[in-house]
Amino acid sequence: MNDHPVLGQVALGYAPMFDRQRAITALRLTVFPVNPERAPDACGLLAALSPAWPEVAGRLLLNIVGEAWLDGLLHADLPPHLMLELPAFLASDPSRTDALRALHRRGNTLLIKGLLQAPLAPALQPCFRYSIIDLATDACKARHCLPQRPWVLAGVRTLAQADQAFDVGACAVLGWPIDDVTPARAPGARSAQPELAAIVELINRVERQESIDRLEAVMKNDPTLAFRLMRYLNSSALGLSVEITSLRHAMLMLGYQRLKRWLALLLATGRSERGLKPVAYAAVRRGLLMEELGRDSGCDDEQRAELFICGVFSLLELLMRQPIADLLCSIPTSQVVRAALLEGQGPYQPYLALVRAIESASFHDIQAAADNLLMALPAVNRALLQALVKARELD
Repeated sequence: MNDHPVLGQVALGYAPMFDRQRAITALRLTVFPVNPERAPDACGLLAALSPAWPEVAGRLLLNIVGEAWLDGLLHADLPPHLMLELPAFLASDPSRTDALRALHRRGNTLLIKGLLQAPLAPALQPCFRYSIIDLATDACKARHCLPQRPWVLAGVRTLAQADQAFDVGACAVLGWPIDDVTPARAPGARSAQPELAAIVELINRVERQESIDRLEAVMKNDPTLAFRLMRYLNSSALGLSVEITSLRHAMLMLGYQRLKRWLALLLATGRSERGLKPVAYAAVRRGLLMEELGRDSGCDDEQRAELFICGVFSLLELLMRQPIADLLCSIPTSQVVRAALLEGQGPYQPYLALVRAIESASFHDIQAAADNLLMALPAVNRALLQALVKARELD
């Protein structure tokens, strides 16, 4: 991954943008300058992001927290797939009209963040495709203020908030809908759907290191599971030089530990409910980001594998609609993973805290969590970009 010096000058947070079908349409990257007084390196930022987010990766929405850095990007040669947010007071500044029109002509999508106090100048009206309204703003009021421009609600933290946003006219949502409270499982409630139950059974068999014949017997009872597992194992993110053609082949190439990792990923993404797509998206990236943070902080292979599972399983409660304590009774996990997920303690908890800070795009929380792990910001940023690359290869 690009180790550009600019990664030491900023802190990065991220969140998905998703539409009414809960399909991820873009990724929002929030950029905090560590020292706002320092001359911005907009070209360096673009150079650092280019390997992680080329045009084939889809749309990347840049939320630059700092007027000097934002001005630097306004005058940079942005690739067309990069989208840029501008606070309402800057969007209506006449001194920036030429730069905004130039970006629009090059094909960059521009978004206004916040409500305008007065209409845009006619020359700027076509430049802005969307408006971004924060959750703290009355959504109904925003809809009436912006009748001619589609709007996006930012700051969503629950599935219910996302549903309400679409009900009142939002075309998309920015945020992580992962703070919903999972109710206690009612007596007699149905367990996981058959495919997920088969994955849990397979994880348990892998944990016991049962023979390949026994593992294959589980797969033969669920062709869909076999297909999805083979698809994951053959993704470019795995980095194997040969194609995996069977579970037996996978065991020979991967071993039990790495196979368990990919079964955990499959478990987190196995739900077919449309509304849970953003949650599954978050779970995969949490696991990959925790693994990369562990790599940069010197964890060994086994610890990085556990960090990956810890990140993925941290959202399993919401994905499976069951309390995490119940789920961990049926899925084998190490004591340190259980300590992080059930008690908020242990050596993996600081990694989970850092990932949550990055998701919340809070500069002070990111800095504090990184300091707690004795990690420098360049290493944290590099881990985030590498995790996003690996996650894209899985999509």
